[in-house]
Amino acid sequence: MTTDPSGAKAPKIDPGDIAGWPILKIDYRTDPERIAALLPPGIDPGRHPHVHLSIYNFPVPDGPEYGIVVCVDADHKGQAGLYALGYGIDQESAIFISRDMNGQPKYPCEVDYFRMGNRVRGRETHQGYTFVEFAGETKGAVPNPPDHVEHEWWVKVSRAVGGAEKSYDFPPHLVRVKSSYRTAYKEAVDGRLVLRESPWDPIAELLPQRELITAYLWTPVFLGREITLETPLDPDAFWPHVDTISGSRWPGERGGPRRRR
Repeated sequence: MTTDPSGAKAPKIDPGDIAGWPILKIDYRTDPERIAALLPPGIDPGRHPHVHLSIYNFPVPDGPEYGIVVCVDADHKGQAGLYALGYGIDQESAIFISRDMNGQPKYPCEVDYFRMGNRVRGRETHQGYTFVEFAGETKGAVPNPPDHVEHEWWVKVSRAVGGAEKSYDFPPHLVRVKSSYRTAYKEAVDGRLVLRESPWDPIAELLPQRELITAYLWTPVFLGREITLETPLDPDAFWPHVDTISGSRWPGERGGPRRRR
């Protein structure tokens, strides 16, 4: 039985079970001004200019959902957290209800993610464009970190019917997602992250990779999750952020891809 240095045992799942897959977590450094340009009013850049990618397979509710989450370090009123730019998933039934109810920025995406022995692979494609690729090898277990809490920021907003300038049926509000975690198991991964040009997921253009900080496989224990509607955001200052790509928070033009200017 494989164990980490602190004695934690590697989790075991039944062959073919879709539950219990580890999440591939990839963190890299970008330019501070790049993150600041994407944040709406009321949300400030975090202490570090870091981008966080989470590639996963998780049952929702009882079928496999493959996905990639793109977040950046961001604070609100002094509370450190993460601003979610997109949840690219392959399960259409979960996209619209999550976006309309909670402001979760979900959109359709093809996700290839697997582990075979020590090899770990992830590849994400949207509208025919592959925008993220990762290939690596596991390097063994590392000590489990302490239990922790994450604060993630979404935005719930609805433009006015008919599209009148700076008009809303529901003006922009911040949504706080408070999640509590314990780590069941963690493995270091040595690999290479490649960001590719895409008009639909402009991560390579808007959040270029300057340094790969870390990559690892993380098996979490979900201790709790609270989704709450928080403070309203300045509706006029938010207006430049209403045009996004698909259901993400990537800047776009009338729901379509971002055209280079």
